[in-house]
Amino acid sequence: MRERTVDVAEQFAADYFQSYSVVGLLAVVGVLFVAVAFGAGRLLRPVVPTPEKLLTYECGVDPVGEGWAHTQVRYYVYAFLYVIFAVDSIFLFPWATVFAAPGYGAATLVEMFIFLGFLAVGLLYAYKKGVLTWT
Repeated sequence: MRERTVDVAEQFAADYFQSYSVVGLLAVVGVLFVAVAFGAGRLLRPVVPTPEKLLTYECGVDPVGEGWAHTQVRYYVYAFLYVIFAVDSIFLFPWATVFAAPGYGAATLVEMFIFLGFLAVGLLYAYKKGVLTWT
């Protein structure tokens, strides 16, 4: 009986590590594919450095002045608010599938209204701080 238990455990371990070996093999093939592509690009590209090619390119305009430019923070705030509400809206789709399942309707509905309440409080806070006003 002991030998049978050991055989089953060994077979389970072999199957377990075999599934990871497939993942490892695919990772190695992926890394090799990228390395070969970059190596081929390096070997096949023409290398002719000229002063014009070594200049910083800014949409066809010759660069003038320093590379540092001041940007207003409000653009980052708009982007941050967009990301927050876009990601939060993604949670509505799984909620809709769980809401349709039997036995989860009322609890899921209450949880979603709590979630939407937090979003509304965040939007109200941003509005009160003046973040949403365009000046």
